[in-house]
Amino acid sequence: MTISKPAHAPMTHFPTSHGEIRVGGIAVTELARRAGGGPFYVYDSAQIAQRIADVLAVLPAGVHLHYAVKANPMPALLKLMASRVNGFDVASAGELEMALDAGMAAANIGFAGPGKRDQEVRQAVAAGVLVNAESERDIRLLAEAGRAVGKPARLAVRVNPAFELRNAGMKMGGGPSAFGIDEEQVAALLPSLNKDGLAFEGFHVYAGSQNLRAEAIAQYLRASFALVCRLANLAPARIASINLGGGFGIPYFPGERRLDLGPIVAALRDIAPDAQQRFGDVKLILELGRYLVGEAGLYVTRILDRKVSRGRVFLITEGGLNHHLAASGNFGQVLRKNYPLAIGNRMDAPPAATPVTVVGPLCTPLDILGDNVILPEAQPGDLLVVYQSGAYGASASPQAFLGHPPAVELLV
Repeated sequence: MTISKPAHAPMTHFPTSHGEIRVGGIAVTELARRAGGGPFYVYDSAQIAQRIADVLAVLPAGVHLHYAVKANPMPALLKLMASRVNGFDVASAGELEMALDAGMAAANIGFAGPGKRDQEVRQAVAAGVLVNAESERDIRLLAEAGRAVGKPARLAVRVNPAFELRNAGMKMGGGPSAFGIDEEQVAALLPSLNKDGLAFEGFHVYAGSQNLRAEAIAQYLRASFALVCRLANLAPARIASINLGGGFGIPYFPGERRLDLGPIVAALRDIAPDAQQRFGDVKLILELGRYLVGEAGLYVTRILDRKVSRGRVFLITEGGLNHHLAASGNFGQVLRKNYPLAIGNRMDAPPAATPVTVVGPLCTPLDILGDNVILPEAQPGDLLVVYQSGAYGASASPQAFLGHPPAVELLV
């Protein structure tokens, strides 16, 4: 009996012509020339703009769409995002500077992260962004910074809920966590937020990312809003802002399918009017990163060598985990699985009969981009393409490792 293996979700969002993948109408070989011939990332601005428009079209009134800068902080991409989303969320002073440089108003920036340095807290308060307090230390630093700069620190409490986001690829709450203040501790801290140097504005609840189960996300949104409603009874000021997180995933691995927004939108349509009735002109924030940019990016690297070792075929590429740590399986995967791959300049060629293993140039057995994959017959000089590479790619990879050149980034 033959057992069929699950396939990747169809990678049809980049068209092909004359055997080549095209991004923004430009053939991949031409993009490689523009990138100087070396490994590169390319992001499709039209796809990003369309994804944002699609999300905004279904969000109910009162829900604001924020972009999580950590997903992809390329400066040109941030400028594109700044003109289309309602706000940015950052996780360091460096990201804050990039967000401001991209043109996002400070009033529409949120700052999260479990380990904030004294100086960057003061910088955030001086800029006037909303800072999410994730510990008692954060609260103390914010009060000190507010007094030092002469204006109250805009503060929201990030809550680590007692419940978790089921089916999240990466959990950031729901149990012991470095992120946020435990739900059971928040009530006792709320009265202390009404003092000199602080301007309490609301709550932030975000417990996981990369989730493809719409029902689980919808349930989490409802539970998070109910938690905020309970805590609001003890809040020292009016609730002006509620960040409900996001966690929307994209399909990376065989058997995964694209997220159905229907149940999520239904939950938000219940929550939004309830929030307005309870809290007045409150800002509900949906914070998305990879969902907005992840599918709109490709990583492309040239094949340098094709070799056979004891019957196994290896394609050796110019770039590897140093450029794309996630595709190598070393960025959160427990069991390594393959990203969808293609030979970008041989899209009209049939698949070869023999599977290949695609490895990068680094002196480590961890440097694998594809293990036992079926691709068209490929030779040195051909271009390997890694789909789903618009998020957590270049900036999330150890590009200085072993001294190889960094990947170029293009926005078209």
